[in-house]
Amino acid sequence: MSGKGKGGRGKGKASGKSTSKAAKAGLQFPVARLNRFLKKGKYASRVGVGAGVYMGVLEYLCAEILELAGNAARDNKKARIVPRHLQLAVRNDEELNKLLGSVTIASGGVLPNIHAVLLPKKGKAKTSGSSQEF
Repeated sequence: MSGKGKGGRGKGKASGKSTSKAAKAGLQFPVARLNRFLKKGKYASRVGVGAGVYMGVLEYLCAEILELAGNAARDNKKARIVPRHLQLAVRNDEELNKLLGSVTIASGGVLPNIHAVLLPKKGKAKTSGSSQEF
């Protein structure tokens, strides 16, 4: 036997089309490109083959932030996400705020907040014409 033919490794595909690593992992981010950048960046002396797939964590974070920012944009009746929407999304989410607590988002602004002490008292209503005698 020459070693070629039907037997051997795996199930094989009927057509000769190759599947990308991103498609195999069910990701949108390009796994092979991320692997290449990790190797080229000299972040470590060795980079494993699964490192690019693990970068799917980045994809999850991006999807989470973009979904929340899209909701913030829709709440403000806007069709485009601007840095203000990213800021509102991150600061209103407890876990993302903890992760990005020391991050400054340029042109993001601040959360709308009025301290309780500064709000007017609800119990007493101001009256302009008081009936006190002097």
